[in-house]
Amino acid sequence: MTQHDLDVLASDRERTDAEERLRAAVENGRLPLADLTARLDEVHASRTRGELEAACRGLPSPGPRDALVVDRPPTSGAFVAGVFGGFERTGAWVVPPRMTLWSMWGGGRVDLTEARFSSQDTVIRAVALWGGTKIVVPADVDVEVRGFGLFGLVGRRAARRVGRPGTPRVVIKGLALFGAVVTDTSPNRPAPPSP
Repeated sequence: MTQHDLDVLASDRERTDAEERLRAAVENGRLPLADLTARLDEVHASRTRGELEAACRGLPSPGPRDALVVDRPPTSGAFVAGVFGGFERTGAWVVPPRMTLWSMWGGGRVDLTEARFSSQDTVIRAVALWGGTKIVVPADVDVEVRGFGLFGLVGRRAARRVGRPGTPRVVIKGLALFGAVVTDTSPNRPAPPSP
C-alpha cells in the first residue's frame, strides 16, 4: 500500500475483515489468544487503513482462503431440493453447519471453492433418487465421504485429510438410488479479491 492508501479512512467492512484476520491468526496459532482482545480494541479504534494494518502487524497478508470459518449467519437454507429440475450453490456464500441436498429426477451442484463455513464442522447429507448431485470442495479443508449406493454411486474422490490445526471439516453423507452423489476437488484456488 502507498502512503496515500494508508491515510484513507477505513470502512466498516475493512474493520470486519481485520477482525476476521486476527481471529484466523489465533486459530492458526500465529497470534496468542491472550493478545486477541488488545488487537481487537485497536481495530475498533482505527480510523484509517494504516491504523488497521498496524493492528494486524506481524501477520501475513490475507490470502484468498484465510478465515474459512466466519462468525456470520449462513446465506443458504439448510434444505436444498431439485425435483424434476436442478439447484446450484456457487461463488462466495456461507455454508450452514447442517445441510441436506435432495435430487429427485433432477440434479444439483454445490461448489464450496469460494465458500466460508459458519461452523468448524459441517455435515452435508446428499440424497440422489434417479438424479445426481455434485459437490466440489476446496483442497484446503478436511473431507470425509460416507454413503451407500443402490444401483447408484457415492463418489469418494474428494475425501482427504489436510492435517492442519484449525482446518474446517466437511462430512458428506450420501445416499444414491439409481443416481449419483459425486465429490470432486476444485482445480484452482480462487484469485485474491481486488483491493
